[in-house]
Amino acid sequence: MKRVLLSTLVASLPAVAMAADAEKVVEARQGYFSLVALEFGPLAAMAKGEMPYDAAAATAHAADLVALTKYNPGDLYAAGTAEGEAKGSHAKAAIWTDMSAYQAKGVAFFEAIAALEPAAGAGQKELAAAVGKVGATCKSCHDDFRAKD
Repeated sequence: MKRVLLSTLVASLPAVAMAADAEKVVEARQGYFSLVALEFGPLAAMAKGEMPYDAAAATAHAADLVALTKYNPGDLYAAGTAEGEAKGSHAKAAIWTDMSAYQAKGVAFFEAIAALEPAAGAGQKELAAAVGKVGATCKSCHDDFRAKD
């Protein structure tokens, strides 16, 4: 069901009309991913042993990430917001020209976040394995769809 919902949401991205200017869309998209990083950072630190494992904190961060996956990102991918089209954008044009590949990476990310939630409170070893899977989805998408700074 989640895959169908995500597929529907991401497939509709190019058709979304935005009243806001392109720079505001870019700022909002970067803000969304900043929230993802804010919640994921402590989980990665716990997984690497850079900070003490705390089951309650890990569970809370994972729950926040799950909440972020429920947001419809369509407005964040308005036409004209790719790198070179809008100031500050690092989104490669390939997002819009190969939406099915981008969508597949989004599905993998959302599935990894869903698996992270129960693992977060189950122990440092379980957290580390789940964090590794989420991180791999992030890297995969960045490699293909995010321009280097």
